Amino acid sequence: MSKGSALVIGVGPGLGLALAEAFAGDGHPVALFGRDAARLDKYASGLTAEGRTARAYSVDAADPEALKSALTRAADELGTPEALVYNAALIRNDKPTELDAPELAHAFAVNVTGAAVAAQTVLPLLRDSRGSLLFTGGGLALYPSPDYTSLSAGKAALRAYVQALHKQQEGSDVHVTTVTIGGFIGGDDPRFSPETLAAAYLNLHHQPRDQWQAELLYT
Repeated sequence: MSKGSALVIGVGPGLGLALAEAFAGDGHPVALFGRDAARLDKYASGLTAEGRTARAYSVDAADPEALKSALTRAADELGTPEALVYNAALIRNDKPTELDAPELAHAFAVNVTGAAVAAQTVLPLLRDSRGSLLFTGGGLALYPSPDYTSLSAGKAALRAYVQALHKQQEGSDVHVTTVTIGGFIGGDDPRFSPETLAAAYLNLHHQPRDQWQAELLYT
């Protein structure tokens, strides 16, 4: 039986691309979502040249209607989804006393609302109501930084949302979890290389049901 598609939102040159490569290597048709159309096309073309099935979808995760439309189109073009990976985030330096309200709302739209929109869109599309919804969390959810206030608040809110969704889906065949990454991605520690992290996501997708948890603390 052919594998369902994997929808990866937030594909850039680090973890996002590694996630797309990992799921494509596992035999899933992969949809790559991000804002940079040229970069996405390059990544998708690279995967296609390796014999994988991949397509690029340029979209802003902060735009709910555009995100819904792109996800639905990907499911139509690549087949019924089996996995959603939400890796989009807005990373910027900001302090608690310097937050601009519109900018904070935009950061929340990328870091949290986009994740909820993606989950709500993909859940009804899953093959036989089975699959994985995986979300990229961060150590800032547990240890907020005054230098990255909007991202700290966003990761904390995302963690709460995913845990609530996990509880709602208990008893179903949908694996919902967040990967709370407590280290610097792509730094000197090989445990936090994009490829090693992506393998952890793929392992979660294949994890036996009796091991499912709302969070993988990756430290």
